Amino acid sequence: MGACINNDIEKIILTEEQIQNRISEIAEDFKKIYGNEEMVLICILKGSVIFTADLSRMLGDNVRLEFMQVSSYGDGTQSSGNINIIKDLNTSIEGKHAIILEDIIDTGNTLKALKAELSNRNPKSLKLCAFLDKPSRRTADIDADYVGFEVEDNFLVGYGLDYSQKYRNLPYIAILKRDVYEK
Repeated sequence: MGACINNDIEKIILTEEQIQNRISEIAEDFKKIYGNEEMVLICILKGSVIFTADLSRMLGDNVRLEFMQVSSYGDGTQSSGNINIIKDLNTSIEGKHAIILEDIIDTGNTLKALKAELSNRNPKSLKLCAFLDKPSRRTADIDADYVGFEVEDNFLVGYGLDYSQKYRNLPYIAILKRDVYEK
């Protein structure tokens, strides 16, 4: 399978080392801001699992992990801007420092609706941390409080990002060859 994956990759744009260095910087920022206060990291499934795991291990003991899975696409290929919560949080974030961890902000429609939903749950603070930000595709008025990397408008895979549920486990971010997803 490794040879097949390599044949599907056009170009690696972020190496494993670059990714780990940036996540370490984000972790240090969180430690400075939140100190010894507990943080609730809200991992948006499935794409943010690897990012969440790596970041949480760098933060120490004051971290609680929560998971959500949301969709705003329904039966179409364009985001509706309304979210459908497929998997909700297991515990309340009321009075807690909550940080939404997302793999990539594209149009921003889903995240804008999700942030509004979570704001209604009365957290002490609510921040958005995106591993990747693709501002050229933004249609919603939303920005991340913390960004790993800003990227251009390419079809990206690796480090949680997938195409047809493949490539999430790659330790880097790469551009997928056009002929792979335009078959």
